[in-house]
Amino acid sequence: MRLKKLTYFSIDHPKLVIALTLIITGLFLFQFPKAHIDTDPENMLEADQPDRVFYDLLKEDFGIRDMIVLGITDETGIFQPQTLGKIARITNEILKIDGVIVEDVISFTTTDNVTSEDSVMQVRRIMETAPQTTKEVEVIKTSVFGNPLFVEKLVSKNGNAAAIYIPIRQKNMSYSISQKIESIAQKELGKDQNYYIAGLPVAEDTFGYKMFTQMSILAPLIGLVIFLLLFFLFRKSSLIVPPMIMAMFSVIWGMGSLIGLGFTVHIMSSMIPIFLMPIAVLDSVHILSEFYDRYPELKDRKKTLTEVFDKLFTPMFYTSITTAVGFASLTLADIPPVRVFGAFVAFGVMVAWILTVMFIPASIMLIHENKLISKVVKNTKKDSLLTHFLPRLGQFVFKQSRLIVIGALLFMLIGIWGLTKIIVNDNPVKWFNKNSKIRVADRIMNQQFGGTYMAYLTLAGKQPNDIKKPKVMNYISKLQKYLESESVVGKTTSVADIIKRVNYVLKGSTSSQSVIPQTQNEIGQELFLFLMSGNPNDLDNFVNYDYTKANIWVQMKRGDNRDMENIEKGVQQFIANNSPPDGVKIRWSGLTYINKVWQDLMVKGMLESVLGGFIAVFILMIFLFRSPVLAFISMMPLTFAIVLSYGLLGFIGKDYDMPVAVVSSMALGLSIDFAIHFIQRFRQKYKETKELEAVNNYIFGGTARAISRNAFVIIFGFIPLVFATLGPYITVGAFFALLMAFSALTTLLLLPALMRMVGFRFIKNKKD
Repeated sequence: MRLKKLTYFSIDHPKLVIALTLIITGLFLFQFPKAHIDTDPENMLEADQPDRVFYDLLKEDFGIRDMIVLGITDETGIFQPQTLGKIARITNEILKIDGVIVEDVISFTTTDNVTSEDSVMQVRRIMETAPQTTKEVEVIKTSVFGNPLFVEKLVSKNGNAAAIYIPIRQKNMSYSISQKIESIAQKELGKDQNYYIAGLPVAEDTFGYKMFTQMSILAPLIGLVIFLLLFFLFRKSSLIVPPMIMAMFSVIWGMGSLIGLGFTVHIMSSMIPIFLMPIAVLDSVHILSEFYDRYPELKDRKKTLTEVFDKLFTPMFYTSITTAVGFASLTLADIPPVRVFGAFVAFGVMVAWILTVMFIPASIMLIHENKLISKVVKNTKKDSLLTHFLPRLGQFVFKQSRLIVIGALLFMLIGIWGLTKIIVNDNPVKWFNKNSKIRVADRIMNQQFGGTYMAYLTLAGKQPNDIKKPKVMNYISKLQKYLESESVVGKTTSVADIIKRVNYVLKGSTSSQSVIPQTQNEIGQELFLFLMSGNPNDLDNFVNYDYTKANIWVQMKRGDNRDMENIEKGVQQFIANNSPPDGVKIRWSGLTYINKVWQDLMVKGMLESVLGGFIAVFILMIFLFRSPVLAFISMMPLTFAIVLSYGLLGFIGKDYDMPVAVVSSMALGLSIDFAIHFIQRFRQKYKETKELEAVNNYIFGGTARAISRNAFVIIFGFIPLVFATLGPYITVGAFFALLMAFSALTTLLLLPALMRMVGFRFIKNKKD
């Protein structure tokens, strides 16, 4: 392979190669100050994606904003002068926060109530001033519980909790505003009261903020774990430091190019360093393993490196290419940040390969020969656990090949069964651990109120004033009744509720009269009266200015994608059974719905990219091994890793979520790494000896040791993620370690069995 000249050049000119590497790395490093961070999951969708465009239009039509929800609880009840006074003061301070949409804040002191006094309709604030007496408190309590619009929205049924809905100018201000709200609540509330801050915007923006804190801890920790593991395996720091530096340089080149080309650092791309660090050292482990085996005999750096790279250059090239193809397959996804993530991890993988074949040999050439002889020769004389265990494992596999193949088929069937049990689902709130403030607030608030997950169901007519028609108003009311019959929906609010409340007040406050008026003229008069008597902003969230569109607020107690999907399907069935009035179209939107949309696209995109990558890798294997059968055998570690790992997810009930979807693409390149080295070395040795048992002993005497070391590096390199406080990192760490464990076991058990039974027949005698 002509590319070997890169290595030969590096061996002959080590100082020049290292100097050039440092200069280029510096150029990439200088790009980092230009980084632009974007943690908004909504940007998982293209700017012109139809659902996103419709959501933006909805915000314009109805003045909808992303909201933070503050809950205040008092075990003795909120309806007492002291607690209501605190709620009033907290609200007043919140209105002063920059970024809060003051006119749309919903609370006791900012929301109008429609009542009747002396047969005259009155529209006034629920609580214009903080009450000083028990009598004033009772008036407020009666007013709030007398209006069904407020129960489970502003106040809990038991009267022990109140909510403040805080719309914000931009979603990326959620975390900073929530911190200010928390500071205000802490100053006001005493030991008898508690506060909770919930809402998807807070969860998403808080995750984005904490994500970088986690990265600053986890990336160095992963590097430390890999360094300690390599030191345990090779016991020579001067040999270990170059791979660690090379891995760090790969990250700098990958992230530097991403930033330099103007791409934002999103939730996905922020994870590039923790993926690249373990991946980047894999080829180095093969080199060090082979170097340790050959150097004691040759005792010459240059000769040893030349011999090592003559053997490993081709398999390392193909393992890097297949790993890059695996990640590059993500560019087929419909999610922009996923495409960026896949492209630049693939770039980082190839950078790691270039640095491996140039920087690593150059670094080794700068180590004094005497130091290598004293350390490497001395250490290789020591027996290791792998040296004892692997040859015995090889003998077992050779003798029990058929039993292993039968067992593998059985495990494959079990894994496929598990795949049928997988549930696709995600919820950004669940990216935090169960005891985090976000998760606790989510549980408490959704127990006390109608729900903190906002979705919107819009109805659009063709002509102005279509929404004022009694048929349309009654249909909205009927649709709300259906929605509230679903367990996940806690409360709905619409213009129909306002009309019913106004009609109820005007016609004597009898429950039988809490209905929609029978004529469009009467509905129009009541809406006009409401607007003239109160704040026009109380209506604009539910209808547009010419009454061609109406908006139903749907508060959900859970924000899982499958909950949103079930509600969507239920409404579709409702519409099928209850046709809307002529010309009226109905469509979902809102942040909870948008999350469901991009998750659907991600799952579909990941499946397409994995299938596309699988085919691409298989074609590469045919080209490398010149045999479809050997290519098929080489795909076994990847196939078993995916089927068994995802099957296990199905059995334990773990949802197929964003991090799980991402990890599937990673398995493409890394699982095939083991198989390439195994089959390539098997072929080379079989051509020499034509003795299967001798080849098997050779493989388990050296190649299997390198594969095992690589497996340890990957598995333990990702283990630190398990100790993260953010769910996606934990999932990636645990699940990817599991994938690599299954892949390594398949390589060391099933591959030698298949090669003995079938594969050896397809090894051609001529040189490849």
